[in-house]
Amino acid sequence: MRYFIHLSYDGTRYHGWQIQPNGVSVEGEIERCLSTLLHTPVDIVGAGRTDAGVHARHMVAHFDAVLPDFRCKGGGMSTLEFRLNRMLPPDIAIHKVEEVDDTMHARFSAKARTYHYYVSTARSPFGRQYVWQTHFDLDFPLMNEAAAMLTDYNDFACFCKSHTDVKTTLCDVMEAGWIPMDGNAVNPVQPLSAGDVSATTEWYFRIKANRFLRNMVRAIVGTLVEVGRHRMTLDDFRQVIEGRKRTQAGESMPGHALFLERIEY
Repeated sequence: MRYFIHLSYDGTRYHGWQIQPNGVSVEGEIERCLSTLLHTPVDIVGAGRTDAGVHARHMVAHFDAVLPDFRCKGGGMSTLEFRLNRMLPPDIAIHKVEEVDDTMHARFSAKARTYHYYVSTARSPFGRQYVWQTHFDLDFPLMNEAAAMLTDYNDFACFCKSHTDVKTTLCDVMEAGWIPMDGNAVNPVQPLSAGDVSATTEWYFRIKANRFLRNMVRAIVGTLVEVGRHRMTLDDFRQVIEGRKRTQAGESMPGHALFLERIEY
C-alpha cells in the first residue's frame, strides 16, 4: 500500500530535504523514525528537494508499507501521525498520513508547487531568521512588472544552478509577483502604484509553477532585486531570460527566507 505524508518543517538546522552523507536532512529524520516504528527499513520519496536552510509549510512524501496496526476507525492514520510526531524533532511536524492509490507519486503526480520568498526593507529583531532584511530602497512596482514577464517564458536555464544533472530547464510558471504583507488583496501579476506601497516594508514574492529547477526561486529573486535597485532595466531582465546564461542573472538569495508553501495534486 502507498501512503502520502503531509508535513511542514523549519529548515534552519538541516542540510536540505534530501539525505546527505555528512549532514542532517529532513528526509533522513523521517525515514529514521518510520523505520523504527515499522521495524523495517522504509524509504520515502519527497515531492521536491529543498536546499539547506529552506523551510516548508507544506511538503508531501510517499512511502510503501503495510500498516494494519496503525489503522483507526474511519480509515484515518491518527495513531501513526501521533507516534511520528512524538519521535521527530520539534522542527518537523506531521499533519496527515493518508492511503493513496498505488499509481500516485509524491513528485511526479504533483501538478503545481508554490513558493514564497519573504523580504523586509526595515530592520527588526523579530523573525529575522525567516525574512531577508535589506537596507536597499527597492522599487517593488517595477519588480512586479519584471516578475510578470516570467509567465511569458518556459525556459529558465538562466536561473538554474550551474553544473546540475537536470534533463530539461523547461517550467510552466503560472503566476509570479510581489505581494505586500499588509492584509490587502493584491493581484500578484499586476504592477502596483507608488501610492499603494509607500508605507509597506514587508513583502513576499509568490511564484507558482508545475516544477522548479535547483536554486531557481532564489536566483529569480536575486535578479528581481537588481531590477528593484535600478541596476537592471526591464529590457535587461527580459534579455537575461532569453540569454539562458546563469552568469547574466542576479545572485542566489539566502535560503532562510524561502518557504515551500503548497503542493497541489
